[in-house]
Amino acid sequence: MKIVSRKSLGGQCVFDIGLARDHNFLLANGCIASNCFNKSHSVAYGYVTYQTAYLKANYPVEYMAALLSSVSGDQDKVQRYIANCRSMGIPVVPPDVNSSGEDFTPRGQQILFGLAAIKNLGAGPIAAILQARQEGGAFTSLADLCSRLDSRSLNKKALEALIQTGALDLLEPNRHQLMNDLDMTMEWASRRAKEQASGQGNLFDFFGESSNTKTFDTAPKSSPVQDYSSQEKLRLEKELLGFYISDHPLNGVSRSAKLMAPINLCDIPDSSETKMVTAIALILDIKEVVTKKGDRMAILQIEDLTGSTEAVVFPKTFDKVKHLLEKDKRLMVWGKIDRRDEQTQLIVDNMQPIESVRMVRVELTREQARDRQVLEQLKQALNPNPNNGNFSQGNSHYGNSSYNKNEPDRSAKIPVIAAIEYMPKLVRLGNQFWVEDEETAVKSLQSAGFKATYDSLVT
Repeated sequence: MKIVSRKSLGGQCVFDIGLARDHNFLLANGCIASNCFNKSHSVAYGYVTYQTAYLKANYPVEYMAALLSSVSGDQDKVQRYIANCRSMGIPVVPPDVNSSGEDFTPRGQQILFGLAAIKNLGAGPIAAILQARQEGGAFTSLADLCSRLDSRSLNKKALEALIQTGALDLLEPNRHQLMNDLDMTMEWASRRAKEQASGQGNLFDFFGESSNTKTFDTAPKSSPVQDYSSQEKLRLEKELLGFYISDHPLNGVSRSAKLMAPINLCDIPDSSETKMVTAIALILDIKEVVTKKGDRMAILQIEDLTGSTEAVVFPKTFDKVKHLLEKDKRLMVWGKIDRRDEQTQLIVDNMQPIESVRMVRVELTREQARDRQVLEQLKQALNPNPNNGNFSQGNSHYGNSSYNKNEPDRSAKIPVIAAIEYMPKLVRLGNQFWVEDEETAVKSLQSAGFKATYDSLVT
């Protein structure tokens, strides 16, 4: 406990009562105990808060670029802030050898990934790239880049990293072609550098046109090849950056995911341990384990657009879902949050491929949404659990999803979404209204006079 003298504060103090277990209080001798700040200290914090809020509101691209640069060494925070950028409408795009700096760089309404974040590209190669770009202008081709930076400044491994992360896409969008051309281009550039050093050179060098584009037209190229698939590009980006940048396997379902899985994986450490959560996630890694009893289970690393977490599949669940456990598989996961030894993980209860996920959609007028009798008819048509439930906004947390005696049947995995007249957001009914079969639920709703359909998560 910290004891601060009232005299030492000059009679001016600010109480901080945001502590979970301790509170500020005045001792008999006039001292203040617990966590207190003098007024000047608090004013400084307030002023910094005002400054950062002003910058974020008026210069959001520059502010987020600076924020990303400040946490560039922490992949979890970088991924979370990239997700924040997407929600703010600020694209974070792959690095560009002609525009990116060492750190995250604002460019118009976009943020360029920093060169320093690319694996296999150290401080030396980055400094060489920036210096060559400053002295000779933008690079025009792979041959130009290899000519202006010798292999001692930028080796093959570093060049491969630049290509596979999209840093040369504006020079040549076909990354596979660049990888095929790399060896012969580096050899050509090395041979040309030796010729210039020995005073030989070529015809264009003789006329002082060594930097002309025509010089690089003589660089050898391999036979044309088809570019990598989108999946392969993303895999290489993930391997070298730690993130998916040009796209994400879950981007196509991000809008629906907010309704189906309102809790992001990055929020799990701050969520209640008793909370039942639903996640739209991608499997990054799978580690199978055999228990002392000889049963098989698995420890997964899963990721959504905001972050990643560890997920444990115990033997009973493993037997049900083992056929779904594949790397890069997109799944809807149901589970319970668990904390052990200051580590948060997700205990998997069930999972399903997102391609097979369905949702029931019912249309309501504003009058129907306010009418308790109509809502009771809706409940009866869906035949939900008898416990009472409330409507919850699509972007809210599960209000009634704890494991308790009123918990709905876990076999009911199909949510019911309400589209209310003139409301911009869809409304997700509490998970006690979820149903087991979408076709049966729709027929029941239609028989009760409601307009209802069912949709898939992936369209």
